[in-house]
Amino acid sequence: MPWVAEDMCIGCGICVEECPVDAIVMEDEIAKIHMSDCIHCGKCHDVCDQQAVRHDSEKVPDEVKANVAETMSFMEACERYLGDAEERQKCLNRMIKHFNKERMVAEKTIEELELLRNHNRRT
Repeated sequence: MPWVAEDMCIGCGICVEECPVDAIVMEDEIAKIHMSDCIHCGKCHDVCDQQAVRHDSEKVPDEVKANVAETMSFMEACERYLGDAEERQKCLNRMIKHFNKERMVAEKTIEELELLRNHNRRT
C-alpha cells in the first residue's frame, strides 16, 4: 500500500490531480492518502517526481518492531494481572499463534490471488 514520506513531499499536488479515485488530498501542504478509498493502482508512485509516494515494504521493520513491542506489553500485563511468569509465557505463545495465523491468511490469500492471475491470463 502506498504512503507518503512527508519529509520528501513538496506539496506540488500532482498525485492529487492524477489519482483516479480522489483518494489523495493535501493537508498542510503535504499529500495524504486515504487508504479506505485507494485502489492501489500505482498512479501516485508513477507521477511523483520527488519519490515521496513510497511502497509499504519499506515499513516492514517498523511493523515488526511494533508487533514485538505490543507483544511484550501484553506479556507484562498477563504477568501483572494473572499472577506469574507462567502466564507471561502463555501470552507469548498465544501471540505466536496469532502471528502464525496471520501468516497463514497471507499465504492462502496469495495462493488465491495467484490462481486468479493465472485464470485471467487464460481468459
